[in-house]
Amino acid sequence: MLNRKIQPTITDAVSFDLKLRTCEQYQLDNTIPVYSMNAGTQDVLMIEWVFKAGNWFEQKNIVAGTTNFLLKNGTSTKTAYQINDHFEFYGAYLNRTCYNETASITLHCLSKHINELLPVVAELITDSIFPEEELTTYQQNQKQKLSVNLKKCDFIANRLIDEYVYGFHHPYGKYTSTLDYDQLNRNELIKFFKRFYAEGHCTIFTAGKIPPDLQSQLNKYFGALPLQQRAIPNIQYNLQSSEEKKHQIINDANGVQGAIRIARPFPNKHHPDYQKTQILNNVFGGFFGSRLMSNIREDKGYTYGIHSYIQNHMGETAWMISTEAGRDVCEATISEVYKEMEILRNEPIDEDELSLVKNYMLGTVLGDLDGPFQLIARWKNYVLNNLDEQYFYNSVQLIKSTGAEELNELAKKYLNPEEFYELTVI
Repeated sequence: MLNRKIQPTITDAVSFDLKLRTCEQYQLDNTIPVYSMNAGTQDVLMIEWVFKAGNWFEQKNIVAGTTNFLLKNGTSTKTAYQINDHFEFYGAYLNRTCYNETASITLHCLSKHINELLPVVAELITDSIFPEEELTTYQQNQKQKLSVNLKKCDFIANRLIDEYVYGFHHPYGKYTSTLDYDQLNRNELIKFFKRFYAEGHCTIFTAGKIPPDLQSQLNKYFGALPLQQRAIPNIQYNLQSSEEKKHQIINDANGVQGAIRIARPFPNKHHPDYQKTQILNNVFGGFFGSRLMSNIREDKGYTYGIHSYIQNHMGETAWMISTEAGRDVCEATISEVYKEMEILRNEPIDEDELSLVKNYMLGTVLGDLDGPFQLIARWKNYVLNNLDEQYFYNSVQLIKSTGAEELNELAKKYLNPEEFYELTVI
């Protein structure tokens, strides 16, 4: 019998031997790669079709995002209502999302219903027609949503800081206007759809309790589609960062709160500094117990929350500090951010603090390994960024082994205020 008077042994996360579950891989007849994580205990399934169809490949602003959104809004045989009613009848959820380089269609359903659902997904990929009335409704809704968001200081700040770091004509830096929605053209959507969906490049990720016949079902409905045959366009964009580093925007003359964004260009996941810098970022502002939170929220009371993070881009990326603070303390908040940078550059991190951060990071990794959907999300991140499972083990080892001196050198290299773009929107 368990003796509840004896405290159980506490084991730090740094002592865990973390293992990444292997992902099954195979190809359909048309060479579509499929990554499968059969790890579920409940009869639920997630299938995600990822296309090289992000805004990186569009020639006109918001065409990629609009095409992706309207995939569910009509085919030559089904209306938008009929499509949505079909998935709801089987208790399924079909979502679509557009990113910078990629766009996806994601299906969550009961495993037993895939035979009824997969044919309709295939129909969306091959026969979406983008009805004019659906496009008109989308334009009206998006313009209304944009007009509301443009009154919010944090929305404006998120748009502008990316423009300052990457340049407005870079896919990571551009943003939308009402004119962009007015200029949307159905024929342009159809052209983009045919090139990047019906004849595009696709990767499939599946997770959950995988039915024994899923591979044959995927091959039946998607293995004969004319995908993977055309070369992916090799499009390159140059950074056109703003020459001016400090910006202040008055969006609401009577506003009592300011949105603060401080950011600098930073290497992507393939750079040798990236993984170690994640440790430094967590010390700096990456979790609730970070220095920025302890100082600016807990001690000064300037904000409800402040965070720093490295953007998850495939190409050029950025190191970002984000917060909202009272209008009267925005300048003081920025000063405290730079003060914390200075401390990290000049003073080694205490071993107790570093141990806390390492345990937090490895505990987070451990949580991400719990369940098939979390596992496939990690694998998807590796696959789309041309990484492999060794990246996982290198990351775990670096978290365990990186010392205070190495982090101090990284702080001297990257946490210099003169290299950051600074934006306040009130």
